[in-house]
Amino acid sequence: MNILLMTNTYKPLVGGLEKSIELFAHEYRKHGHRVIIVVPEYPNMKPETDVVRIPGLPNFNGTNFSLQLPIPGVLDEALGEFRPDIVHSQHPFLVGDTALRVASKYNVPLVFTHHTLYEENVHYMPGNEESLKRFIVELATGYANLADCVFAPSESIMKMIKDRGVETPVHVVPTGLYVANFMRGAGKSLRKKFQIPADAFVVGHIGRLAPEKNLEFLSKAVADFLKKHPHAHFLVGGHGPSEEVIRNIFTQEGMANRLHLAGVFQGKELVSAYHAMDVFVFASQSETQGMVLDEAMASSVPVVAVDAPGVREVVTDGVNGRLLAHENIDDFISGIEWVQNLTEPKLKKVKAACRKTAKSFAMAKSAEHALEIYKSLCIQGFFRKTIEQGYWESKMRLMQAQWKLFKNLTKAAAALIEV
Repeated sequence: MNILLMTNTYKPLVGGLEKSIELFAHEYRKHGHRVIIVVPEYPNMKPETDVVRIPGLPNFNGTNFSLQLPIPGVLDEALGEFRPDIVHSQHPFLVGDTALRVASKYNVPLVFTHHTLYEENVHYMPGNEESLKRFIVELATGYANLADCVFAPSESIMKMIKDRGVETPVHVVPTGLYVANFMRGAGKSLRKKFQIPADAFVVGHIGRLAPEKNLEFLSKAVADFLKKHPHAHFLVGGHGPSEEVIRNIFTQEGMANRLHLAGVFQGKELVSAYHAMDVFVFASQSETQGMVLDEAMASSVPVVAVDAPGVREVVTDGVNGRLLAHENIDDFISGIEWVQNLTEPKLKKVKAACRKTAKSFAMAKSAEHALEIYKSLCIQGFFRKTIEQGYWESKMRLMQAQWKLFKNLTKAAAALIEV
């Protein structure tokens, strides 16, 4: 198959969505399929084979994201002779709109992955937050219903978007990981690099350091834990606008000397970072899957997390960590202490449960499932391998796609006004 993956964000940005695209593309190519990734231009990007960059406005609204510029004909020229059999959109707007137009032009299925709880990111946008949340939910739901198939990264997200009104067929297709890559890491060396004592109890967190990750609550809970336990340290990997918030909380609590803001971990150093931790902590309420949880589990690191969609599919309370029903600092501290106080035999059992959980998210399994869905879509009788591919038919489909996008935007805007 010729598979076209279309996204608003990709490398050099580092995050779960970008990693998901990279991993699926790699697996599809291993199976002999041709994959092209379409994404706006970014500063400091490196040339990559079969990655098509379209003109974009960098650092849109003060973020790291690029805004696609609607220059006619650029994508057609960049794709050349590539004719997709399937178009897979990673976002419900901007490049997502372009994905619908491309699928309509070539008369092929459109798949959409509902990667994110988009309404949890409205703090990046000006305006009334509640109104914007309603608008974003309506826009994403309407877009999902314009697709031929929707991928949900977890069971809880599938239920959520169906409850919101998604009627398009939805399949649970989590992003997998290469479990074997996380089984061994140089945790001791990484501790030494960041001057963390070898006998310290290390609380860890890795991810994009942004408000939607609930890092203010997480930092306050960990800082209070550190005050109770003088030999504990907090290792944080990642970068983002909440970095200063974390630093300020630990400074105010007198714990700055045991906070280690390490920047972005990649490759072998990422694996070593997990192996330097005794427990991984997570408080985000905006995840659809939480890939870092899978990575921590693959590294045999128990997780303490607040219950949320995309989290409860990974963390089983009392088995591979603690899943806390409510966002409460005292409960969170108790969860960390539960891991800290495990006897050696019990800790060994918990770590084995972590590895077992990680194996259920093997990348090869996820990619094979996605490819099966692609193939079933392509062979369904109503797709246009049986329909004339004439010039006017193509133009008519494009006009219909544009009208559908307009109607979806209008409906979402009406919801915005009603709030």
